[in-house]
Amino acid sequence: MSVRVLEILFFFYFASHIPITLFIDLQALLPGHVYPQPLRDLLKWYAEEFKDPMVLDPPVWFRSFIFCEALLQTPFFPVAAYAFLKGGCKWIRTPAIVYSTHVATTLVPILAHILLYQFPMKPHPGPQTLQERWLLVSIYLPYLLVPMLLLITMLLSSTYNSTSKSGHKSAKSKKN
Repeated sequence: MSVRVLEILFFFYFASHIPITLFIDLQALLPGHVYPQPLRDLLKWYAEEFKDPMVLDPPVWFRSFIFCEALLQTPFFPVAAYAFLKGGCKWIRTPAIVYSTHVATTLVPILAHILLYQFPMKPHPGPQTLQERWLLVSIYLPYLLVPMLLLITMLLSSTYNSTSKSGHKSAKSKKN
């Protein structure tokens, strides 16, 4: 896959994550009156349809991940969207590595929770069957896979790797 195709994918990932975070995810942290009824209804519909009680009644550990998303990730989203829309912005490499490792690390316990936790039926039913669990996993999985792809791209792509043969030569010649 070409670097430009990946940059477009990353642009859409970050650009789409801005409204998702602001209008959906942050409802777990902010008082209900902050959001208009249609957005609260959308969150309730999603939670019921996909059996995701974590968004309606988040455990403390999940709330802490959302807090990190609000405080650390959300300001990064428009910066990253710009960098990947423009393309070839080497300065995004280190922040993208930090972002991708942070997000991938948070998704492991979320996915494990979805697959292994015995969700109660009340007050908000969680996934009970394997099919329901895998459906919910499929919603969260892109937030693991895209950051992993971003990490691999930042580490291995010559477009974003600032080390080059000419860089090594100049460093060696400075020693001599």
